[in-house]
Amino acid sequence: MITRILLVVFFIKISCNAIAGDPRNYLQNAASKEMIESSVSMSKDWITYPAYTDRAGWDALTGTLKSKLVKDGEAYLKYAWKPVLATDYLEYERSGSRAAMEGPYGNNNKALSALVFAELAEGKGRFMDQIINGVWLNCDMPTWVLAAHLPYQKTHRTLPDFNEHIIDLGSSDMGSFLSWTWYFFHAEFDKTNPIIAARLNKCIRERILEPYLQRSDYWWQALSGAKDVLVNNWNPWCNFNVLTAYLLIETDPAKLAAGVYKTMQSTDMFINYVKADGACEEGPSYWTHAAGKLYDYLILLQRATHGKVNIFDQPMIKKWENTLSALCGQRLGSEFCRCICQRRGEAGLIYRYGQAVNSSDMLSFAAYLLKNNTGNLELNMSRDFFRTIENISIYPAVEKATPALPSLAQSWYPETQFCYIKTAGGLFFAAKAGFNNESHNHNDVGTFNLYTDETPFFIDAGVGTYTRQTFGKERYTIWTMQSNYHNLPMINGMPQSYGAEYKATNVSFNAAKNIFKLDMAGAYPKETAVKTWVRTYTLNTSSLIIDDQFDLSATLAPNQVNFLVWAKPGVDVVGKISLEKDGKKMMMDYDASVFSVTVEPIPQTDKRLSTVWGDTIYRVSLMAKKTSIKGKYHFVISKG
Repeated sequence: MITRILLVVFFIKISCNAIAGDPRNYLQNAASKEMIESSVSMSKDWITYPAYTDRAGWDALTGTLKSKLVKDGEAYLKYAWKPVLATDYLEYERSGSRAAMEGPYGNNNKALSALVFAELAEGKGRFMDQIINGVWLNCDMPTWVLAAHLPYQKTHRTLPDFNEHIIDLGSSDMGSFLSWTWYFFHAEFDKTNPIIAARLNKCIRERILEPYLQRSDYWWQALSGAKDVLVNNWNPWCNFNVLTAYLLIETDPAKLAAGVYKTMQSTDMFINYVKADGACEEGPSYWTHAAGKLYDYLILLQRATHGKVNIFDQPMIKKWENTLSALCGQRLGSEFCRCICQRRGEAGLIYRYGQAVNSSDMLSFAAYLLKNNTGNLELNMSRDFFRTIENISIYPAVEKATPALPSLAQSWYPETQFCYIKTAGGLFFAAKAGFNNESHNHNDVGTFNLYTDETPFFIDAGVGTYTRQTFGKERYTIWTMQSNYHNLPMINGMPQSYGAEYKATNVSFNAAKNIFKLDMAGAYPKETAVKTWVRTYTLNTSSLIIDDQFDLSATLAPNQVNFLVWAKPGVDVVGKISLEKDGKKMMMDYDASVFSVTVEPIPQTDKRLSTVWGDTIYRVSLMAKKTSIKGKYHFVISKG
């Protein structure tokens, strides 16, 4: 058994970096605590959704979605609620598996969400007993925190400690969801037995409201005053949930103002941390959790303060739309960091964000996603009550919008050092510089992805099923995290290293010529004996040229240039590697006098990866036939 888990410290290290420069503090500059106290109404008049008893209101709100919501709930009328056992929590310690605890917990949450929205839509009381069962089960649980996050307790163990309540993504999500459940149903619960609503209210207070005000040492709050402030998507995500719970549950005006204002102070730390160029450092798939959760927070705060706190006019808030335009517009976004390749996005969220920042691109893209997902929005987002009800509310507008893909040909983020290019010939290129301590880091400075006609050919595998190792000290033993399984060289036979000091230098982008250039030598350890390794990407209409120029201080082993590809490579023709996938073809030319080629099949035994890539992906390794202090390598990848 593990007696002390190092996950906490390590996760913080890989997730965060110090805030530099003058703080923006947009939220605190927009309103004082006194202003919050005077503007947030205890009457909850900012809530625009109909009361549970307003049947005409719910019929109008749900519209054509009513029958689906009811049907989804009916599937759980006889649901057998699943207890989360002590051994389910312990399994994370014992084997690193998250599934033992998260499986039953997630199934219960999905059932409760479907039942709640079915009852709101129908209003006949058919689902109420099962809702009460779900609420009671949650109150019986010692914690709503995920087992993987319980090592943040002072015990550093994965059994819930009754002496301490911590707030994580799971507990804050449930605090938010159950606050809405209490808001809509507490009067109905009282008709059965007043203890139900009273107990639920007490649990929310003890697990969310009280610890949030009492503590400023949760790492995601970024309020501890430490020199290296630690911030990532947890910050807006948790703060949004805490804000929701305060707005719906707190009855003391002073505590309500204090709680709301503290979430503003904390969320400002996220806004201060993120770079002004608008890129999502954590990877494109995290747009919904980083920028998207910040949107949820800001729109809720704007409503609760009757528009007095509104920062959607800030340029950097608007810039986050560009990340979505560059990436999701391909339907198959770049895989930087831990992103999983997927053909869909949250249409409702994208539409609402587009409304907030007046982005016609986002409105049209949301309609495109809705149309290409057979007309469905996310209507049971499990722990996320707010996004589900907002998706229901926005559905008619998205349905009527004109579908279109964003049309940006280039996106360059000079601070984050991400580069995205689309060509008229159907290529999509994504590359990065950066450093090897980015949030949810992979060792991948200098890597690239290449698609043709929306099909990925040169890829980043993403990340597999989360385990203790994913965010623990063994993270870089996982192949998907290593630079030697990215589109990068092994210099003198060695891969890149992890740490903030391992970074690119002399990074530039020539927009007129579609040239992205960097020196990646700094991403490798000193044992590599590399002085410079300048990689230049030049993208033409239907081809990508890669030039590597290097200078070493010693030759220790042959250089090996790796490429990770989806299609099975053909290597029968000397100097050429052929690739074909989904009826599309690409060809890579290399100098056969310089390199020998090997192909390594990589079986995808992890379901999270095989769902995306199928049974196998491949690593093409070009091994230098000779060692040399200085040299140049040249590769051309073109459409077949």
